[in-house]
Amino acid sequence: MTKRTWLLFSAMCIVWGLPYLLIRVSVESVSPVFLVFGRTAIGAVLLLPLAAVRGQISPVLRRWRPLLAYTAVEIAVPWVLLSAAETRISSSLSGLLVAAVPLVGTVMVTLAGRSEGLRRIQLLGLLIGLLGVVAVLGFDLQTITLGAGLEMAVVIVCYAGGPQILARRLADLPSLGVVSCSLGLCALFYLPLAVITAPRSLPPEQALASILVLGVICTAAAFILFFQLVAAIGAIRATVITYVNPAVAVILGVTVLHEHFTAGIGIGFGLILIGSVLANRVRVRGASPPLPRALLAEL
Repeated sequence: MTKRTWLLFSAMCIVWGLPYLLIRVSVESVSPVFLVFGRTAIGAVLLLPLAAVRGQISPVLRRWRPLLAYTAVEIAVPWVLLSAAETRISSSLSGLLVAAVPLVGTVMVTLAGRSEGLRRIQLLGLLIGLLGVVAVLGFDLQTITLGAGLEMAVVIVCYAGGPQILARRLADLPSLGVVSCSLGLCALFYLPLAVITAPRSLPPEQALASILVLGVICTAAAFILFFQLVAAIGAIRATVITYVNPAVAVILGVTVLHEHFTAGIGIGFGLILIGSVLANRVRVRGASPPLPRALLAEL
């Protein structure tokens, strides 16, 4: 890879590992719904004009049914639940649990009949990854409530399912158009709820700055950078960032927010990472694999 490609890759690893920390900071002062509305509204305001200039809005809106499904599964539901979960668990733990998405995605692809079946090494990967999740929950059981655990489980399933909708129903549409329209639809949906749950007084500067960075850097700018990265190295190689993002989330949570680095996080992350790499060696029938979870909004 060229120097520019390495810079893009490094930037994406940081930019999509940063949201967990920013979400944790934001939900201390604003509701999860208000946070998601703010982030998606900022992203939509910045990206929709670019998509409109390129004529990418109309083709996407004509496919409105799968677009709504993708928006709900990839953005609207998981972003709110992730934010809600982070009111009760640490940013590093939430980032680590999201690392299990590739494992669930592998199972979904196989069950949907879009792979040649699981090979032994993939089954081994799923087992190792499962042990990693068990290690996280086993060592850190006292730090996660049942509600937060269920919310994170739904987040993981949604993040794994979103790309399936994208691959089957929206893959032939322009990526920028899909993302910008999804952000706009999500912002419109949450606008009434955001008004109802809006803080009574101006949130602290730290929370406002976190929402702004989430919208501008971690959403709008991140997608533009990601599209450039995919163009440079391809969608398959770009999926590597999904293995690095959780590590960045853990490092930021421990160093910036002074969250505890537990045995469960250390052991669990290693096992989940190894398991995800092994399990994702799926041979997909037909066309090449779709863009990874990152095209999705991961944060």
